[in-house]
Amino acid sequence: MYAIDLFVKKAQSASKSLVLPEGHDFRVVAAANMIVENRVASEVTVLGTEAEIAASCEKAGVTERKFKTLDYLNCSFFEEYAALFAEIRKKKGITIEQAREAIKDRIFFGSLMNRQGMVDGLVAGSIASTPDMLRASFNCIGTAPGISIASSCFVMDLQNPTISGDRVLLYADCGVNPNPNADQLVDIAYATAKTYRSLVGKQPKVAFLSFSTHGSAKHEILDKIVEATAKFKAKIVAENLDIVADGELQGDAALVPKVAASKAPNSAVQGDANVLIFPDLNAGNIAYKLTERLAGAGAYGPILQGLARPINDLSRGCKAEDIYAVAAITVCQAIG
Repeated sequence: MYAIDLFVKKAQSASKSLVLPEGHDFRVVAAANMIVENRVASEVTVLGTEAEIAASCEKAGVTERKFKTLDYLNCSFFEEYAALFAEIRKKKGITIEQAREAIKDRIFFGSLMNRQGMVDGLVAGSIASTPDMLRASFNCIGTAPGISIASSCFVMDLQNPTISGDRVLLYADCGVNPNPNADQLVDIAYATAKTYRSLVGKQPKVAFLSFSTHGSAKHEILDKIVEATAKFKAKIVAENLDIVADGELQGDAALVPKVAASKAPNSAVQGDANVLIFPDLNAGNIAYKLTERLAGAGAYGPILQGLARPINDLSRGCKAEDIYAVAAITVCQAIG
């Protein structure tokens, strides 16, 4: 729990608000109380009818609500948000009637609250699927300036630190983009570096991973990694970013200083990478699960990134404590 303790402490230093749209889930109301009681967010709004939320509270054993509630289908600004959504999607020919129907989806409505600054972030997915979450994110929020695609990362909370002393590593992309091209890998790396900075507060050290280190192997599947590394390094220089990056690097060259000194003596990443960028979803997803299961690491995610506003997904098998942890991460992203 090292990572979550770190994130909770940072979140408590801010005064941010969250929306939890799935008020018909007893885990959500339990988490909402935890979030407010522990000052992870100054205010939490749970969406649902009074009947839904009362039933959830009864099941969760919540006798005193610390959170706000909103019956979003009957709120005073439902029509305003319908008009807003119709405007956002007008290029797709969405009518006001279609917009009204779309925002009856509580994830869409909560995302519009986030877009409009009524809250600083959104956490959902205990009932909604990941595709549902992504549709709401793309349709209501969109990507951040300068980023063409949204992506995800997993926060790996290590039981034992790396040789360089890191207890938190970020793996990306492990949940959204199956086979990113070079330009998309650049966006993923940039977004993950920003996520690392917002969560950990340290300089991101980014490694583009492969089965080759600095040309030790040649194959067409390596070309995009080499290209992405070059483009990302150019971006760092052009925008004067406080990020260190290198690639292509094998995992040991990225994480073990002695190996880095041997395999990549001129690398800016000397075995102390804290952000690992995988070439595709296969590699990223396999790696985080192996780290979680064999090394006993905590794995939090997929954390969505590259969006204009913080939105995060949950596992449908999550516990209230998992929602609480993702809420702390979302607040840290809102702090920036």
